[in-house]
Amino acid sequence: MSNKIHLIKLSVGTEAVDDLVAWQTRKEAQTTDGLPRHVTRMWPRRESEVLNGGSIYWVIKGVVQARQRILRLDEVTRQDGIRRCAIVLDPDVIRTAPAIKRPFQGWRYLDPKDAPPDISPGRASDDDLPPDLSAKLAEIGVL
Repeated sequence: MSNKIHLIKLSVGTEAVDDLVAWQTRKEAQTTDGLPRHVTRMWPRRESEVLNGGSIYWVIKGVVQARQRILRLDEVTRQDGIRRCAIVLDPDVIRTAPAIKRPFQGWRYLDPKDAPPDISPGRASDDDLPPDLSAKLAEIGVL
């Protein structure tokens, strides 16, 4: 049995978790079976580990704030004829404890021991702090 590995990705242009959820309800962000997906150039070489219970952790405004379970990887060929990877996601967005993350390009692997914990379902409906405040509080270890 293979180990589990997560992915981490910047959610570019997203101001809050609700923006990510709203984007994923749009037709162009979904598979033909209606699941949210993120299309990327690179196919994970550690595919079996990603598909062994891995999630994609979303960095919003410099802070990891949510994750989604990765269900499968679909091959997509865009109009330019280049093969890409569609990371197909569980529509359930799980909020995580905030964790500061410096900008990077593309996606990266995230070891489960380095992943921020989920926020309890009772706290997930709490009002979102402004991203800048959340980042500052995470930076000093309050969140």
